[in-house]
Amino acid sequence: MSSHPDLTTFRALSFDCYGTLIDWESGLASDLSPLISLLPPSHPWHANPLLAVQRFNDHSEHLWLTQPKLAYDANLRESFRLLAQEQQGVIAAADLNLKSGVLQQLDGSVGDGPGRWPAFADTVDGLRRLGRHYRLVILSNVNEANITRAVAGPLAGARFDAVYTAEAIGSYKPSHENFRYLFAGVKREFGVDHEKGELLHVARSLTADHVPAKEIGLRSVWIARGGDKPEGYGTGGDYEKLKAEGKLAFEWKFQTIGEFADEVERQFAAKKESRKGE
Repeated sequence: MSSHPDLTTFRALSFDCYGTLIDWESGLASDLSPLISLLPPSHPWHANPLLAVQRFNDHSEHLWLTQPKLAYDANLRESFRLLAQEQQGVIAAADLNLKSGVLQQLDGSVGDGPGRWPAFADTVDGLRRLGRHYRLVILSNVNEANITRAVAGPLAGARFDAVYTAEAIGSYKPSHENFRYLFAGVKREFGVDHEKGELLHVARSLTADHVPAKEIGLRSVWIARGGDKPEGYGTGGDYEKLKAEGKLAFEWKFQTIGEFADEVERQFAAKKESRKGE
């Protein structure tokens, strides 16, 4: 018997991209390293760059709410500017070369990062296998130019039937508007009706994806990637707190896209075998 509910009844999967398919925390940490290098050796970001990523994400999410029409590359550059501004007080005066060094990142690598940050090792193969059974759709907070580069680069080899971005929608997840746009898009393009239970959402972020999924009644899969333990929460949200508050309703949990694809293949194979015996 399966340890998971039936996954064979869905016709389409919608995916969060960054954090789920693309390792955005590691990619962003790398892009933040020029700033971290200017900080005193005792600064906690040296030992744990994820702290810098989390603070950066605080700024980014605030901008999602206050400037929902700001393109994601501009959001990233502004978040970097705010992060660097916060740290200027602890950067040694002799190293205060932000204009010629670190702040150049504002116009370049940070804003362009989502187009080149690496996919997780399990992502592309997992998507290929999932694509044998479902339509695959991206629902991302990123901008059009970056997602185009990501699909052609780190995600090359995987098939996507549609890509919906915050730039096209005009707002950022967790806004329900982004999910309404998704529902309308998959019904128009593929005849997939979420109200009939034909769409399944697949995501790492609890706050941006799974909380609104529960609010609007969208069934979902949590790709935890370590986020089910406090040391792995990262930017995805506090799992225990959100669970205690009753804000989560995902029905499946896997650590990786690869593990999710394994279970999907197992269930479809078992269903095929059972039909042979009928």
